[in-house]
Amino acid sequence: MSLGLLVIITVFTLTFILRMPIAFGMLAGATFYFLVSGQDISLVAEQVLSNLYSKYIILAVPLFVFTAKVMNVGKVTDRVFAFAGALVGSLRGGIGHVNVLASIIFSGMTGSAVADASGLGIMEIRAMRKEGYDDGFSCAITAASATIGPIFPPSIPMVFYAMLSGASVGSLFLGGMLPGLLIGLALMIYIAIIARKRNFPRGRRHSPAEFFQHTFRAIPALITPVILLGGIYTGVVTATEAGAVAAFYGLLISFFIYRAIGFRELYELLVDTVKTCGILAIILGSAFSFSYIVAVEHIPEKIAGLLLDITTNKYLLLLIINILFLILGMFIDTSTITLVFIPMVLPLVEQAGIDLVHFGVMIVLNNMIGLTTPPFGMLLFIVSGVSGTPLHKIIRETLPMIFVLLVVLILITYCPDIVLWLPRTFGN
Repeated sequence: MSLGLLVIITVFTLTFILRMPIAFGMLAGATFYFLVSGQDISLVAEQVLSNLYSKYIILAVPLFVFTAKVMNVGKVTDRVFAFAGALVGSLRGGIGHVNVLASIIFSGMTGSAVADASGLGIMEIRAMRKEGYDDGFSCAITAASATIGPIFPPSIPMVFYAMLSGASVGSLFLGGMLPGLLIGLALMIYIAIIARKRNFPRGRRHSPAEFFQHTFRAIPALITPVILLGGIYTGVVTATEAGAVAAFYGLLISFFIYRAIGFRELYELLVDTVKTCGILAIILGSAFSFSYIVAVEHIPEKIAGLLLDITTNKYLLLLIINILFLILGMFIDTSTITLVFIPMVLPLVEQAGIDLVHFGVMIVLNNMIGLTTPPFGMLLFIVSGVSGTPLHKIIRETLPMIFVLLVVLILITYCPDIVLWLPRTFGN
């Protein structure tokens, strides 16, 4: 191990001990690395500018961030939740099923687990409280269902992964559809079992007139995924352009149909989006400076050699990679894992003959499980914050749901056709 690498590992470790923002820790580590190794620190800026901000696909990220914020503010969440309630709310444990179905629908608009948990999640938790569900279960199912956001297209993490791996964004989006639906189905089966065990109430059965009324009101929101994904897969727009179309359409329905946004709210939305994208830009820049050092030190090749010395069986390699990323997800945020650690294993993935689209969907789901896993799962903190529920109550209810998500992860890991069937059928 070189002195520079030893220094960067030490600084990175201190980042965790001192609870510093991970982006600043990576920047500090990269700075000390260049100082110790005697390299020109301007190389970092050059690499970031040439390899990151010049990529066209990266423009999709702020557009999808803005779309998510518009959908949360513009009464779209209300309409989606009401439609889901009319569809499955009469089942035993109905409001839990509504929670999951609403997350699936909302995921087709935003591509963000955080947007789901912080926007739609508030409404879901309040509704479950009103129906007499305990706060721990309500928050846990809200956090677990929010993981569908980046699996079902569109997906911000998949955009990052496509940028790093060169995999097709359209194929990744198609590959995430069946796994996203599978997660929803698995969670609804779990809710049905728990509802019977705990005697959760049935929701009110809606009359046909009420059902059509809720459906009619939700149609402008429900066709958002159709416009977005239809544009991509018919070749009318790229994934980046689809983000712009989704943002514009979200503004249209929020301004003129739902009348929930005025010019003042639009200004606040733009400011909030700029702040969020500023944070993402710092994370991206620091991660790419860190990744540059990883490449210089030939760490991916060393990791590939180490794991291939253990086994050359690709199924066992997938198991090892899943375990490593699940552990990382317990302590590190998704963006950092995607931008720093995925490039370390991509050469191994290609060498083992693992399909990049299959691996991408698998690793995004892996990262989403990390968002619900103690001790630092971000979704746990979000639902705790918006509901005022103590974290320990949420964690107790979340653990069985994590097991459900792990079962789905194992299925898509070892049954790649679940991911690849749609890209192979419609990808061209």
